[in-house]
Amino acid sequence: MNSRERIKCALSHKQAGKLPVDFGSSPTTGIHISNVYRLRQYYGLDEPGTPVKVVEPYQMLGEISDDLKDIIGVDVTVLEGKGTFFGYNKENWKEWKLNDGTPVLVPGLFNTQKNKDGSMYQYAKGDKNFPPSAKMPSKGFFFDSIIRQKEIVEEELNPEDNLEEYSLISKKDLNYLKKQAENVYNNTEYAVMGVIGSSGFGDIAFVPGPMLKNPKGIRDVEEWYVSTCTRKDYVKKVFGGQFEIAIENYKRIFKAIGNIIDMVYVSGTDFGMQQGLFISLDAYRELFKPFHKKVNRWIHENTGWKCFVHTCGSVYELIPDLIDAGFDILNPVQISAKYMDPVKLKKEYGRDIVFWGGGVDTQKTLPIGTPKQVKEEVKKLVDIFNSDGGYVFNTVHNVQANVPIENLVALVEAIQEYR
Repeated sequence: MNSRERIKCALSHKQAGKLPVDFGSSPTTGIHISNVYRLRQYYGLDEPGTPVKVVEPYQMLGEISDDLKDIIGVDVTVLEGKGTFFGYNKENWKEWKLNDGTPVLVPGLFNTQKNKDGSMYQYAKGDKNFPPSAKMPSKGFFFDSIIRQKEIVEEELNPEDNLEEYSLISKKDLNYLKKQAENVYNNTEYAVMGVIGSSGFGDIAFVPGPMLKNPKGIRDVEEWYVSTCTRKDYVKKVFGGQFEIAIENYKRIFKAIGNIIDMVYVSGTDFGMQQGLFISLDAYRELFKPFHKKVNRWIHENTGWKCFVHTCGSVYELIPDLIDAGFDILNPVQISAKYMDPVKLKKEYGRDIVFWGGGVDTQKTLPIGTPKQVKEEVKKLVDIFNSDGGYVFNTVHNVQANVPIENLVALVEAIQEYR
């Protein structure tokens, strides 16, 4: 059974023999660039000082190339366009260094400005003629969006302003995707995750517009969340416009590449906190669920793709609605959050939704535990989630910076025991 078959088996809620594994197929299943560099050095894949590509500059995630995938046992790869959260393409690579001195490669328009306090600005589309759209703290490892909210005049609010970052895919970008898809399908055995749409309604990573030089509309994070209660009609119009764009893009992409994609990253909108939901079930059902249902229904009726939803936090109460909305896969399975007990999750929902993640706690165990604790937790969680299939291993969200190399190696070794 190859990787593609293994993932398809898991998606069918069947045992796949070897443990299905993902690292790097999406913006929420990756590894921080500093850790990718150190893993490549540890396993002797590169000469010392050889830089690694930053494939997602907002969270500073590193490229997990085939040689490292082979060591870890990764079964999935990503199909995505050239664009980034900052609106420039991943091309014209140049050398750069992290705050800790790690050598990396960044896109040519990755233009930064270092401030007196050691913090660093990042610019939409790399254009320094406009105010910066994100900031990395002096001792930070990734960027935070800068809120550039203009004064809101209620009677002048236009939902189209909050749709500026979404557009129909061009023929050039479609041809790029087609070429990449055919290469993956014909020359590898990986399953394919499509990060290709714009259907993450209310995804807070997009709301401030880090990819826009001059964002208009409602761009303050707090104001956006308030608007889901006080400007519901406005929010629904934004989602409606986004839905039309997303479906048209899915139509064009499916026509070009068909079922080369196995899963599609439908939504990355977070609905949970550490202690529970931060949206009421009524609000989810009124604002988000109708659009989730329509997108997932179109995908299921017209393609062979499975629908992937990412939402952090304590979302136990929301899972029945996510299943009813047509989601096939739940990520990151934050087992450290309240009510997210692995045994209970598997028993109650394991037949209805694939758990993708939850393989080790990235808040405590992986960064500050011992290698022994890492291995023990991986074994415990895999034995729970992988029983009767319907599971793909990944950590709880991305592997963050500053994880001891011993723990990273322990994680890899624990995975290898199931491979």
